Amino acid sequence: MEVEELVRGVLAGDRRAVARAISLVEDGRSELELLSAGIYGATGRAVTIGITGAPGVGKSTLAGALVGVVRADERRVAVLAVDPTSPYTGGALLGDRVRMQEHATDPDVFIRSMATRGHLGGMALAAPEGVRILDAAGYDLVMVETVGVGQAEVEVAAATDTTVVMLAPGLGDAVQMAKAGILEVADVFVVNKADRDGAADVVRELRQMLHLGPKRDWDPPVLSVAATTGDASAVWAAVEEHDAWARTSGARDAKRRARLLAEVESLAAERFKLAVAAALADDPELVTDLTERRVDPYRAAAALARRTPS
Repeated sequence: MEVEELVRGVLAGDRRAVARAISLVEDGRSELELLSAGIYGATGRAVTIGITGAPGVGKSTLAGALVGVVRADERRVAVLAVDPTSPYTGGALLGDRVRMQEHATDPDVFIRSMATRGHLGGMALAAPEGVRILDAAGYDLVMVETVGVGQAEVEVAAATDTTVVMLAPGLGDAVQMAKAGILEVADVFVVNKADRDGAADVVRELRQMLHLGPKRDWDPPVLSVAATTGDASAVWAAVEEHDAWARTSGARDAKRRARLLAEVESLAAERFKLAVAAALADDPELVTDLTERRVDPYRAAAALARRTPS
């Protein structure tokens, strides 16, 4: 399929074209630049949600329940389950599809796992492009689910307009999240498995941790739910409330602008890094001068920067 045809398919909402386009992103194919240029003008309309949390807290269950809530309003939904750390596992593909099988036959629901195999910058740069593809394809809501709460997952979750952080009793993940810095990026907190012992303690601990920091323009709500019941209406209401606040306050536009600038900087840095590596490989004399202490690393880097095309 030619890139122009692929672009037309994505913009028309063709599921096969959307799947092919996301594969291009995963593989970091050279056609990705033309694809991005072709769809970019049709993006920016979808509501985007990032769902993150430690393994086992019920992210996929919540995502499936949210799909049900949004589909009740006859809006199109896409779920992108991403694995920022592994190029081999393909995210939680089987688990996601088993738990979301009730939506698998719905033509207005698209579920896809995504791992990075060749994209420059890894998933932190691949995920935003995957979201844009789904946005351009006309999905009203795009949910991004990550596999854990490491720094890579924080970056992926931050690629969305509203970040939902999930916790559960008995996992000790509140402290882990504080260390990962995810408390700062969360817009909505969901304590799942509310029917279990210790859930109230997690809610209390989380609220205390939030109040220790400086006051924020948006005070993240802390919800206690049992996602297995299938009722995610309270979570969706909190997401919609945050989205409305972000739109009217200008926070959403500011976040999107900062996110785009950071993405461009990262893409440019990756390209520059590759160009410098190639220039270094083509200059054995400089390498020799460096290893034999005739040129220090700073001077070598400056020389490479001067000769590397901008």
